[in-house]
Amino acid sequence: MFAVYAARIDKEQPLSGLESGERPEPAERGGWTTVRVRAASLNHHDLWSLRGVGLAEESLPMILGCDAAGIDEDGNEVVVHSVIGQTGHGVGPRERRSLLTEKYQGTFAELVSVPAWNVLPKPAGLSFEEAACLPTAWLTAYRMLFTNAGVRPGDAVLVQGAGGGVATAAIVLARAAGLRVYATSRDAGKRQRALELGAHAAVEPGTRLPERVDAVIETVGAATWSHSVTSLRPGGTLVISGATSGPNPPAAELNRIFFLELKVVGSTMGSKDELADLLSFCALTGVRPVVDSVLPMDRAREGFERLESGDVFGKIVLTNR
Repeated sequence: MFAVYAARIDKEQPLSGLESGERPEPAERGGWTTVRVRAASLNHHDLWSLRGVGLAEESLPMILGCDAAGIDEDGNEVVVHSVIGQTGHGVGPRERRSLLTEKYQGTFAELVSVPAWNVLPKPAGLSFEEAACLPTAWLTAYRMLFTNAGVRPGDAVLVQGAGGGVATAAIVLARAAGLRVYATSRDAGKRQRALELGAHAAVEPGTRLPERVDAVIETVGAATWSHSVTSLRPGGTLVISGATSGPNPPAAELNRIFFLELKVVGSTMGSKDELADLLSFCALTGVRPVVDSVLPMDRAREGFERLESGDVFGKIVLTNR
């Protein structure tokens, strides 16, 4: 089958290890099912994998891709939950959780095999391309907002780094849930897009907001950390799921964190139940993922190059004919 995979690890030039071509089809395995992939979306996780983060040399070649929507063995339209080993289903209770592409082959292929437990029905109102955007970036944003930040309608939230997959999802979900939404970006065009998605205000990073917020959705890291901390009201919550600008901020702001009793919460992906809730939320509200572009699977390198350059607003989706 045709697939897009990591053939080599290169920390400095990750795309040098990206290849595409024929790979073996998934073997049958008890408790697992094979999904014919109709659409799969790119994540920064795929670039990190090419750098060797979470992916060991001995696991190569590794088909990349965490997210997918497609057709299961019974002809049902489904969405793949990409966290394997979360409950033991299909792998045994002692296996540590992992994402597809860390231990098991990923979704940038014609076929992907996952535990049967990891497959959810795709709502009829969502296209395959839209559904393929949800299991990583949108699920991460959903968990950050509604599980770890615990925000409620009427609360205020700051989303750092408008344009990234998680940040874009957070803006759309927060507005749909009745929150006051502020967003940041260094790029004027991305600030305008954030406003069009529903942000009440979009400003440059570091700009003082009209009010202190109840929660901050942080994926940028070092470059925006201080602004995130100083933007919170007393008792507010900073939820972080990534650090694209680096993991070590120049100032930790510890005095402010303890004096104002701020909460800093780490967040990674989400549960199958949360993905089911997210699918229902989209189906019932009409909220749809923001799709930057759709490319055929054999043009995956173009998508990776755009993702690496940062010239993206929303999700890049790869499709199989």
